Amino acid sequence: MSPTHLILVWALISCATASAPSGPWDDFNYAPASRTVYPAGIHGTNGDVENTDGLLSADAGSATLSGTDAWVTIDFGKEVGGVVSLVVDSVSGDDASLALAFAESPSLISPTLSDDSVYPVADMTSDGAQPITGPLSKGLWTQPISWQRGGFRYLTVSLTAGDSVSLSNVSVALTFSPNTDNLRDYKGYFYTRDTAGQDQDLLTKVWYAGAYTIQTNIIAADQGRGKVASGASGWNNSGQIAKVGPVIVDAARRDRYVVHGDMGIAGPAAFVALNELESIRNSLDEMFSLQDTTTGGLPYCGPLISIGPGESDTYHAWSLVGVYNYWMHSGNNDWLKAKWDQYVLGVSYLASKVDSDVGLLNATGPTDWGRLGGGGFSISPNVLYYKVLVDGAAIATALGESETARQWLADGESLKDTINAVLWDNDKGLYIDNTTTTLHPQDGNSLAVWFNVTASDEQKARISVGLEENWVDVGAVAPELPDNVAPFVGGMELHAHFEAGAAERALEFVRLQWGWMLTTNVSAQSTLLEGYTSNGSLLYRADAGYANDPSYTSHSHGWSTGPTPALTAYVLGLMVTEPAGQTFRIQPQTAGLPAAEGGFETPLGWFGVSWSNDSANGRFELNVTAPEGTQGVVIPPVAGDVTVDGNEVGQEGEITVQGGMHSIVVQGQ
Repeated sequence: MSPTHLILVWALISCATASAPSGPWDDFNYAPASRTVYPAGIHGTNGDVENTDGLLSADAGSATLSGTDAWVTIDFGKEVGGVVSLVVDSVSGDDASLALAFAESPSLISPTLSDDSVYPVADMTSDGAQPITGPLSKGLWTQPISWQRGGFRYLTVSLTAGDSVSLSNVSVALTFSPNTDNLRDYKGYFYTRDTAGQDQDLLTKVWYAGAYTIQTNIIAADQGRGKVASGASGWNNSGQIAKVGPVIVDAARRDRYVVHGDMGIAGPAAFVALNELESIRNSLDEMFSLQDTTTGGLPYCGPLISIGPGESDTYHAWSLVGVYNYWMHSGNNDWLKAKWDQYVLGVSYLASKVDSDVGLLNATGPTDWGRLGGGGFSISPNVLYYKVLVDGAAIATALGESETARQWLADGESLKDTINAVLWDNDKGLYIDNTTTTLHPQDGNSLAVWFNVTASDEQKARISVGLEENWVDVGAVAPELPDNVAPFVGGMELHAHFEAGAAERALEFVRLQWGWMLTTNVSAQSTLLEGYTSNGSLLYRADAGYANDPSYTSHSHGWSTGPTPALTAYVLGLMVTEPAGQTFRIQPQTAGLPAAEGGFETPLGWFGVSWSNDSANGRFELNVTAPEGTQGVVIPPVAGDVTVDGNEVGQEGEITVQGGMHSIVVQGQ
């Protein structure tokens, strides 16, 4: 049986379950099968280290480190995070002690330095190594929870004093995604064979790398980034960062606190792969609990960093976008009603910044994702405000607030007209960054296409072409952060290419940027980098906040997971159009692929799609499964004679289907 048709069989026998079906895509799921993980190999040793096999097998005895220049680097094979345990089998020397150092990248392995997670410093000494001080006792040693390491692939164990120590049974108890018993039990999946790429499985691998990245970013509310005194070595991952957990945070190792600027990417990724709604809701609740009740401003980030309202107008807007996305994915009307007054206040906060003379929002809170410039009459905050107004109108309509909906839609149309009149550069075919510069940013142009601020399809096409001019061998360089590749903004660009109908360009972009991230020897090769430079180094934002510290760059960042929701929404073609999928749309962009399949779960049940495209014979087949009581529209990517469930319907364009299982065939002439 071909993979393309597995979805229908699975739906018949298993639609009552809450898991995605099994299939060849499981080979690309990076999530471990157990919450306790063990070393996958030894990366290297230094000095006198005997029997490293003792660290890899319970039946191979002990590994022995002798002399204070002895250390061994253990490779867990992928990004992991949690509490380390090991067994001390023997000790020689009353003062014997050990140290643990952690790295996500093999290029940053050190016996004395861990990747920095608290403060960036040029000499990479902020975190240091965790001491296991003497006198050592034989038996099991377990890392205190405050010292847990949120994200790493490589663990270096060194002998820092004494004659020798023998060790065995090194393991990590994973602490991420604490609300999930079986980490491999995904609620969604995606699968395709990319015959145009060098690695035919790359698109599937990228989808699953995004899913696993999101998993590592979901943590307990009392295991966030705690306070560490400036200048002190070490880290503290026992900080209380929200009232209720789990929450979704900025990254696995670093910035373990709630930051909703990422939710436009990370939220949809969590939904399509995991149906993870609890951590999204808890994170939104935390941000709204910190709202300024006078101005309506929402914080840039939550405790314990606690950058409050007024600092970032874009992140404020992203929080409101997160409300809409959560509602669309969950259908949780009760929660939405409870948040309505605060949501209205949040919209009013943005509305109060619109300059009546110019007609644009004046972003007085300029902090953003790390880019240079911004603020003022910039394209990104204005596009995000437009998105908030359109989303807000849909929410208002659902809650019976028709007058508010009408006003927000009118405000949105006026804003859209002004953006195009003031910020569009017709000669270049791109938007300028703001009214005081000629720079054409990656973020604002991508958002304008993604969120439909453009006035025509021609504009979308020109922007898609223009964005490609920023591509280099390792990805797209952001003009607003020169020499840097920012996958958060790359996710925006990816959505823009699909929205422009440039699916082939979109997939080439995935191969270029995310393919590089997964295969480069400076990454964890399982989760997705926060950013990097145009020559592929880890000196992301080196002179823009990160103090020339390559170890500060995160290797598991939720904002980099854009392909996971994009491949589902555009290649598979599946997206919800009313809350929880009461209505849905299927509009595949085949982009030269022969077939694709996948789906996701909402509180209403399972939505699945498989399609195959035999372009040589002009035949396109699509199978869909949706919960009873829902209704969808299917828009095939080709024209021809249409049959639905074996019946000729003789129509082209949109095909309406009810919940259940359906087969659609389009035969070209």
